[in-house]
Amino acid sequence: MGKVYEQIDSKLAAWLLAQPVFFVGTAPLAADGIVNVSPKGMCGCFAVLDKRKVAYLDYTGSGAETIAHLRENGRIVIMFCAFDGKPIIVRLHGTGRHVTVDDAEFHTLRPHFPKSETAGQRAIIVVDVARISDSCGWSVPLMDYRSDRDILDKAGARKEADGMTREYWATRNAHSVDGLPALELRRSDLSKGAAPQQTSGLRTRTHE
Repeated sequence: MGKVYEQIDSKLAAWLLAQPVFFVGTAPLAADGIVNVSPKGMCGCFAVLDKRKVAYLDYTGSGAETIAHLRENGRIVIMFCAFDGKPIIVRLHGTGRHVTVDDAEFHTLRPHFPKSETAGQRAIIVVDVARISDSCGWSVPLMDYRSDRDILDKAGARKEADGMTREYWATRNAHSVDGLPALELRRSDLSKGAAPQQTSGLRTRTHE
């Protein structure tokens, strides 16, 4: 039998923070819009800010669906599931927003995350949680966690070393696959020769 929680208590917070992966779901308002589900990993990238607020580090990827959907309607769900121990699934439904690296709030929030590496991070997603619930995870397989992959950290570091990070954001992260506005750069960044992507119709999404 599933349970609905009044808040994220210390026991639940500890369990959430111990999970090596979680999944983020968002969708546009359009009935024919593309629903997005993104897996998120790497230890130290999720934080419980208070009993009704959580956040996670958002990394540069080949798309920016989550940011686009949050800008349009704010709806988001974060799902955790246990791959060892007690079989349980926890969902955090709420309203989200993104805080970019150019925002002063980013630097206020960043110390909440244990992960020390900063390369490749483009935003922090902050979620005001409206509903906290669990359900059985009886069909979730038992799996052993080996380690985090370091590919995303290395890719972010290479882009920063080559001065390509903001160009990539402008050309690949400016719109969703449905054409919704996503990551928005300051005008000074757009003047450096990187034009925002223009999306007409649907195309294949590979991340986010």
